[in-house]
Amino acid sequence: MSLAPPPRPAANDASRRPSARFMLAHPARWLALGFGAGLSPVAPGTVGTLWAWAAFVLAAPWLSDAQWGYVIAASLPIGWWACTRTAQHLRLADPGAIVWDEVVAFWAVLWLVMPAGLLAQAVAFGLFRYFDAAKPGPVGWADRYYKLRPGEAIGWRQGFGILFDDLVAALCTLLVIALWRVLLR
Repeated sequence: MSLAPPPRPAANDASRRPSARFMLAHPARWLALGFGAGLSPVAPGTVGTLWAWAAFVLAAPWLSDAQWGYVIAASLPIGWWACTRTAQHLRLADPGAIVWDEVVAFWAVLWLVMPAGLLAQAVAFGLFRYFDAAKPGPVGWADRYYKLRPGEAIGWRQGFGILFDDLVAALCTLLVIALWRVLLR
């Protein structure tokens, strides 16, 4: 296994979609593609966020708040590696099929919102999807900051960028929920 990145991409080709065979060929791809959620031909980010929500709800009875914190903390560097490698394998700087960024960011939101119940989770889902898809304000800045520069190969910088804008979207989601709670007091 070579550690050298593949050749530089000519441009982002949105028509290049990974397959189940592609995903199964490398462990980084399993994770980055959200165990298959990213293979959805329609709205893979939304499907990845739904997968994150379902996985969180199913695992919640067995994990304490502290254990969730450890899972999320461990998911960030492992996800950075997986997202970077998968982007390199796809030869795309920020492929839509990579959904681990949505998964770990939405887990962080749910970790802080979960005690509030299903309605709060649904509101958090809607807000997170809005911030992630529309990329207003700081989310758009975070998305642009780590974009591939002319002549630059896909590397760790872009891998971090894949995660970073979703973490900013999660922070914006949590700030709106916190403001909403303060105003309703």
